Amino acid sequence: MLHIVDDEDVIRDALAWLAQSRGLAVRGYAGGQEFLDSLGEPDPNGDCVLLDVRMPDMNGIAVFDQIISRGWLARMPVIFLTGHGDVPMAVDSLKRGAFDFFEKPFNDNQLMDRVDQALASARDAASAAQVQARLATLSAREREVLDLILAGKMNKVVADELGISMRTVEVHRAHIFDKMQVKTAVELAGLLK
Repeated sequence: MLHIVDDEDVIRDALAWLAQSRGLAVRGYAGGQEFLDSLGEPDPNGDCVLLDVRMPDMNGIAVFDQIISRGWLARMPVIFLTGHGDVPMAVDSLKRGAFDFFEKPFNDNQLMDRVDQALASARDAASAAQVQARLATLSAREREVLDLILAGKMNKVVADELGISMRTVEVHRAHIFDKMQVKTAVELAGLLK
C-alpha cells in the first residue's frame, strides 16, 4: 500500500494516478495526523509513505518521528517530497532512516522506481520479522538442535553432542520444522540465511 501524505489535493491526485498506473494500491491523506490516526499495523505485503515535509497540522518530520517511535520504519519506508527542503534537512532525514528525499518538482519515473524499491524493502523487512517471530517460539533446546541441524549434523551426532536420545532429536526436529513452517533442512537453511 502506498500512503500519500500531502496537504495539496493536486499533488495527492497526481501521485495516486502515477502509482495506480503501476498497479499500486493507494491511500491519500491531507495531513500527518489524519495519516497517523488511520494506521494499524504495517501491511505484510509492504507499505511505503510519500510524505510532504511542510503541512499545516503536523509537519512531515513530526510524522516521520512517530513512524520511527512506533518501530515501523523498516516495514513502512518513508520517501520525503518537498518544495521547501534544504541539504541539512535531507541529510538528517536520510541518516535517521528515510528511504529517499525528493525535491518538487521531481521526475515521475525516478520517484515511482524508488517507491517500488521501498515496497520491496518493506516486504523483505516483513518477511524477516515473521522469521524472527517464528524463531522466538522455539524452546532453548530446540534452538540448540536448530544450530546443530544448520551446521549439517545428522540426528545421531546431534543426540551425542546434546546427550539426548535420537528419538528426542527427531521430535525436536519435527517441532522446529513445524514452527518454522518448512519441510526440509535445506528449506530451513534458506529461510535463515
